Amino acid sequence: MSKAERPGGREPVRLAVRKTYKLYIGGAFPRSESGRSYVVTSSKGEFLANASKASRKDARDAVSAARKAFGGWSGATPYNRGQILYRVAEMLESRRAQFVAELTDAGTRKAGEVVDAAVDRLVWYAGWADKIAAVAGSTNPVAGPYFNVSSPEPTGVVAVVAPDEPLLGLVSVIAPVIVTGNTCVVIAGERAPLPAITLAEVLATSDLPGGVVNILTGSVKEIAPWLAAHMDVNAIDLTGVTDPDLAVACEEGAAENLKRVLRPAATDWSADPGTKRLTVFLETKTVWHPTGV
Repeated sequence: MSKAERPGGREPVRLAVRKTYKLYIGGAFPRSESGRSYVVTSSKGEFLANASKASRKDARDAVSAARKAFGGWSGATPYNRGQILYRVAEMLESRRAQFVAELTDAGTRKAGEVVDAAVDRLVWYAGWADKIAAVAGSTNPVAGPYFNVSSPEPTGVVAVVAPDEPLLGLVSVIAPVIVTGNTCVVIAGERAPLPAITLAEVLATSDLPGGVVNILTGSVKEIAPWLAAHMDVNAIDLTGVTDPDLAVACEEGAAENLKRVLRPAATDWSADPGTKRLTVFLETKTVWHPTGV
């Protein structure tokens, strides 16, 4: 009898290895410290996977990782940040089939076009890395013997509530935050989080330092208020918050340490993004320097 056969001549049945969708914190893929998970289903209600359900402790760990990574990432040259973002686009392109399958399961129409648009969006933002300072900065005329120069600098750690658009929207909120030198903690869309964790796998293999992007899956209502009130978070993007009461609660929490807040707004993710998201999480440093004799 052949080793490949069972008694009766039947081929052995291979058990598929089910993928575990974990969090992405500090460049690693831990399970939630709470041990919780939740069921992710397709647009037709079919079981897809169990995703980790992040806790308040996971959010704190993600903020700590983002803060630790901020110094090195903000200190990298804009050209280098652009190179890394372009590498992310390359790696996303190489996993196109997987993203198409996950987006199709989530109910996204023309999933292939959406993946292509996400790759193009990353390349577009990568190109801005070494140009945004020239656009957002200025040399100012002053009444005195001084040079007066204003230049943009990254805000710091940015919390991002991602929109329900599971790939193009996700890329469109992460890329402008990190290409300008910030680090971020992202709450993935609760309904369809699987493309977000697959994107984390892309980031982990794209030369992006651990901690620059941290991705949490789970309840937006549970995690967002804690990030909004966290004293080591410098800004928060509420784009993915659809509950008006939750948005108000997050803004009130953010006011405790004067965070920058980007309020929720309906967005066409397929449209030209412009430069608003590049500049909204930048601070302006102005330097006075004597002209000399």
